[in-house]
Amino acid sequence: MTNIILQYVFLGLSVIAAAWGYWRRPKRTALWATAICAGGAAASAHFDAFWPMATLATLGLFAFILSLDVIDLGWRARFALIVGVCSFAFIVFWPSLETLTGGLIPCPSYVKTRMAARLVAGLDLRGGMRLVYTVDVDEAIKDKRSRFYEDMRNELSRLYGVHEGDDRPSEQELEKLRQLVEVQAPRSESDTVVIQVKPGADPSKIDTRFLVNWAGDMSYSRSGDQRKLTFRLRETAKSAIRDRAVGQAREIILRRVDALGLREAAVSTRDEDIIIEVPGESEKQFDTIREIVSQTARLEFKLLDDGNPYMKELADNSKAASQSLPAGLEFHTENAPDGLDSNGDPKSISNTYAYLPIAEKETAQQTLDRLKAWAETLSLPPDRELGYELQHERDEATLKEKETGWRTFLLKSRADITGDMIRDAAAQPNQDSGSLGGWHVALTFTDQGGKIFERITGANIKRRFAIILDDRTESAPVIQTRIPGGHAQITMGSGDPQAQLEDSKKLELVLRSGALPAPISPSNEQRIGPSLGRDSIKSGVEGALGGALIVVIFMMIYYKGGGLIADISVLMNLFLQLSILTSLGASMTLPGIAGLALTIGMGVDCNVLINERIREELREGKSPRAAVEVGFDRAFTAIIDGHLTTLISGVVLAQYGTGPIKGFAVTLIVGVAASIFTGLVVSRVMFDLWVRGIKDRTATLDIG
Repeated sequence: MTNIILQYVFLGLSVIAAAWGYWRRPKRTALWATAICAGGAAASAHFDAFWPMATLATLGLFAFILSLDVIDLGWRARFALIVGVCSFAFIVFWPSLETLTGGLIPCPSYVKTRMAARLVAGLDLRGGMRLVYTVDVDEAIKDKRSRFYEDMRNELSRLYGVHEGDDRPSEQELEKLRQLVEVQAPRSESDTVVIQVKPGADPSKIDTRFLVNWAGDMSYSRSGDQRKLTFRLRETAKSAIRDRAVGQAREIILRRVDALGLREAAVSTRDEDIIIEVPGESEKQFDTIREIVSQTARLEFKLLDDGNPYMKELADNSKAASQSLPAGLEFHTENAPDGLDSNGDPKSISNTYAYLPIAEKETAQQTLDRLKAWAETLSLPPDRELGYELQHERDEATLKEKETGWRTFLLKSRADITGDMIRDAAAQPNQDSGSLGGWHVALTFTDQGGKIFERITGANIKRRFAIILDDRTESAPVIQTRIPGGHAQITMGSGDPQAQLEDSKKLELVLRSGALPAPISPSNEQRIGPSLGRDSIKSGVEGALGGALIVVIFMMIYYKGGGLIADISVLMNLFLQLSILTSLGASMTLPGIAGLALTIGMGVDCNVLINERIREELREGKSPRAAVEVGFDRAFTAIIDGHLTTLISGVVLAQYGTGPIKGFAVTLIVGVAASIFTGLVVSRVMFDLWVRGIKDRTATLDIG
């Protein structure tokens, strides 16, 4: 209903402005511009495009003010700019103003539903939630051992002449290496990597040049016949990995929290724990934080080993020993792609996989845990592992998808592409008609990642390539052709379009902020009250308001009319600061209040400079109009210099500060911008209006 009313109001204003412009030829351009903007605002109201409507309405008001016969064009332009800025600021701040005034200034629901940003009290003023996560440093150590294992195999393949170049060896080259040297992968409970040189291979090739590569992090021992080497991770290396994992996890979580707009949140560490303190009361916001923060975002691309008979043999053997299988486990057969034949035609092969449906009163995660527990009992082929993909069933009537169970993939353990090869990630809508309304995450690889991706896809056409996020297979698409350019995508395969949009945005955020070096698990959660205490908060707010009030009264007494202009300018400065902070989604903390008080003082200093310059010009006998003109010109340089130095300090604090320090810095930067605008534009408009109203040429300005 409100949209319809606004539509007809703007349409009527458009017609009136167009007709008025037809009769007033000197102002025709400005009035017709007003008519066009009002017509655009009416169209925006029709399509419920709130911000385009507000923007066009403001531009129309700007053009209308220019068409008036008031003072001169320069003054009207500055006045129109002030009206436009204040209109936008009021719209942004209106919902928060209703909350701050306890409903004394009501905000229509039409605006509240379309203006999501609110100025809310920070953790120190109103409390919030404290989350404690524990970093799984053992997993970080395991990853480091696995990288040593891969690096050793790569180096040995070059030493024994089965591979050349800086690229990683292919699967065929690694098979040749196994005939010469066996490298035993480290098990989860072991810190060792064992190299066994087979008969017929020369053990002397593993010389000092090879050993020095791992001497810093691993100790080693060698058998008497020199054919067996056992490497063990040093305790100092483990400690360094732990410290690095916790530090990296904190930085990544802080980036994720900042990306959510929660810039007042505090992230700190204690031993292997990461403590996150978030202001607010919204349970929905807390749920989003939990989901975003806890996602490891470990992204890997791995080739499937569809031609391996292991799963078929396992299925055949399991028929005779079904009691060892999880309840409900089934073995299914599918027709899988198997590359190209000698003529370049696609081949296929029968592939067996395990499927475990979600039992009644069981969650998808509980089903996955049962499937993984069974997989731990299997003896998989060398350098192979199981991947897990969640299966869905779509309801064609509602387009909703129901989780039905988990299936397995037999994967090659080595990740051909990893998350550190991703340069950028972006959530994008699907363009193909078959996925209309769906979403995916487009990935851009680094130069190295793009080259590897092109080589892998070129060598494995018509084979499946699994995309794995946090040990969960998101999809296993078939490589149709060599993919150059360093681009790929993760299709959001579950849920309706709205769920896909939310999932893709979350995935974009975590991929951009980086993968956690190790998984984290929640260990404690509690609601917390205002950290400063009610009395401290009350005293701080009263001090800030009291100081501002004293300054306002002093300016009116000392500068009289000029002081009144300064006070109006400072109040508008405060209003603009609060509006900008609201649009940024900032939380108001006590350091932020201190920043507001400081920038109010800067705004007063700005007007003091202007008043003093004008007084100097008046003492020299200049007319009020000339004194104002010259006074503003001469104060301009001093104002810019003073604010620029403060701005530099604020930028440095915002760059390197966290939590309350960053909140203070952001408030300071916003305050500098608002102070310059109100001091040089708002005060100038009011002074010009004042001096233009002085008819007596012998009169002077009453500025103390």
